[in-house]
Amino acid sequence: MLGRFATGVVAITAVDPADGRPSGLAANSFTSVSLDPPLVAFCVAHSSSSWPRVRGAKAVTVNVLAEDQQAVCARLAAKGGDKFAGLAWTGSPGGNPVIDGALAWMDCAVEAEHPAGDHVIVVARVLRLGTQGEGGPLVFFRGRYGGFAEAVPSL
Repeated sequence: MLGRFATGVVAITAVDPADGRPSGLAANSFTSVSLDPPLVAFCVAHSSSSWPRVRGAKAVTVNVLAEDQQAVCARLAAKGGDKFAGLAWTGSPGGNPVIDGALAWMDCAVEAEHPAGDHVIVVARVLRLGTQGEGGPLVFFRGRYGGFAEAVPSL
């Protein structure tokens, strides 16, 4: 049933303070929570081996992935290995990876974590944000990735 609900896909990134290397994970459970103060939320599985490294940073960066970034999503969703090998990125004002080609990014400070079943709901305050890419978002629907077809206005 929930697979019939289309979601966008984001990459949550940071520089691991323990070793100075970029770290990240993919999430399709991301939402705006509040405009005042500016808050967002995303969910991370308890089994994630990347979240402890990302969470250790003072701030995390949310990258809104573009429709042509399915390979980036797959890389960041994979277990183990150097997820950033060959992945082009620049530093956000907060110093975290902003993935080349992402539609937008947000530097965020984690404000709260709420246990929820086999996941944790992370609430984060948006500190800075920007846009960089053009095109449509990467969409996840019924277990598959795709793009967003814009509706043609009726005449």
